Amino acid sequence: MTKLTACRSHAQLQQHWREIADVQMTDLFAADPQRFSRFSLQECGILLDYSKNRITEPTLGLLFGLAEELDLPGWIERMFSGEHINITEDRAVLHVALRNDSERPIQVDGEDVMPGVRGVLERMEQLSAQIRNGDWKGYTGQTITDVVNIGIGGSNLGPLMVAEALRPYWQDGLRVHFVSNVDGTHLSETLRELDPARTLFIVASKTFTTQETLSNAFSARAWLLQALQDEAAVASHFIAISTNREKVEAFGIDAAHMLEFWDWVGGRYSLWSAIGFPIAVAIGMDNFRQLLAGAHCMDEHFRTAPLAQNMPVIMALLGIWYINYFGASSQAILPYDQYLRHLPDYLQQADMESNGKAVTRDGEAVDYRTGPIVWGTAGTDGQHAYYQLIHQGPHLIPCDFIAPVNSHNELGDQHYKLISNYLAQPEALMKGRSAEQARAELTRAGIGGERLELLVRHKTFPGNRPSNSLLLEQVTPASLGALIALYEHKIFVQGVIWGLNSYDQWGVELGKELANIILPELKADRTGAEHDSSTRGLIDHFLQHRRPG
Repeated sequence: MTKLTACRSHAQLQQHWREIADVQMTDLFAADPQRFSRFSLQECGILLDYSKNRITEPTLGLLFGLAEELDLPGWIERMFSGEHINITEDRAVLHVALRNDSERPIQVDGEDVMPGVRGVLERMEQLSAQIRNGDWKGYTGQTITDVVNIGIGGSNLGPLMVAEALRPYWQDGLRVHFVSNVDGTHLSETLRELDPARTLFIVASKTFTTQETLSNAFSARAWLLQALQDEAAVASHFIAISTNREKVEAFGIDAAHMLEFWDWVGGRYSLWSAIGFPIAVAIGMDNFRQLLAGAHCMDEHFRTAPLAQNMPVIMALLGIWYINYFGASSQAILPYDQYLRHLPDYLQQADMESNGKAVTRDGEAVDYRTGPIVWGTAGTDGQHAYYQLIHQGPHLIPCDFIAPVNSHNELGDQHYKLISNYLAQPEALMKGRSAEQARAELTRAGIGGERLELLVRHKTFPGNRPSNSLLLEQVTPASLGALIALYEHKIFVQGVIWGLNSYDQWGVELGKELANIILPELKADRTGAEHDSSTRGLIDHFLQHRRPG
């Protein structure tokens, strides 16, 4: 029995679930005209409406009791104070320090990290300003028009998501691109229309050894040199974000053009660090600092608010309610804003790499579900793809609907149409359509007999499907920063409840190790290592059909 399943609150929640499992949200709304005001709150420019959840006041009381029993307040304090809560790698977890906009020092091993954080921010400001105002010149003396970020995982998804979300703040005449996939097509298609003399590359790799990133970086270097014909050109067209000065310089990058970060910055939480440099290039350092300020606002709310008024805590505990008591296995992130189209992908990594684990911090096998499958796309595209499953499928899929009150692009009445869909979908998920309602509608349409009864079954929606609705005034650097931090802390809270270390990712290592064994076999045109018959057969087929070149 794990700490979670041994909790008194856990047993009480199981009993409460049995009592409330069949309660209809429509009945809860009918019984309480103030349900919206009771189950909503605003913080840091975000309105969270969580009234369309299968909860009552006693439900929340029991969930908060579970959090207290598992010492969530203590874990929050441990993280913010710089304790090494990443126990398997013996590291602090301090992405909150990267956006600490207060005078409060943050200690790691007895040293205040804030002077170093501020120093890197100042260096980012200097370099990004040189690129944006045209002072940075390429090898031929021309200004930079295109910046290509080369990274993978957290060194790609975070900067890509934020830069695209804040595209209205981009500087005219300066484009930022992102390359991550080791598939050569990604880099080739990105470079196809670019001018080498006016292109700057950012190579983001902490160790400067990441296979995918370095493969793309060396290919980009070759592309540049093919055009400029001088090794000295590399220094004018590459910036490194790394801690490995020796390898950076061996690549040909000037150490003065290297930005550093720290081992207490996890990859999927690193967009706030020098890894966010392409964001600063795209939107300017003033806006980047607003992004940090929005996140800091949510950090302070999370750190100081009581659990019952704490937005990340509430969202996390609602997720625990559905995953561990209702048996939900996935979570849909549904942003009704085209600029936020990469947010589901970003949160997929942040959540699934953090809490996709079956062993607790103490090394025990869990006897409960942990991290959900996170997925989604921008509305309204998703409505014409998979909402059918959410509405009428056999799966319970909690949904987060996210939208801005104001659009950056007001075309006719399109934003009203967008928001009408944003509002209608969670209402439809909650209300559903009864057989009686379907039968009445079909009868009014003149349909009767056996066809009527057949269509009634097809047009009945069960309803009672939960969702959160989040409204931002507009997608700005500050509101986006707060939104991202909200989800970061939600993930942390769920990791605490499940007893996980949310800040390592050993599960991705085995595939990398095996790939390094297979790679030389493919290049040598032979199989030498021991493989299962399937892998060996696939290797043989690849080698037999591989064209020279």
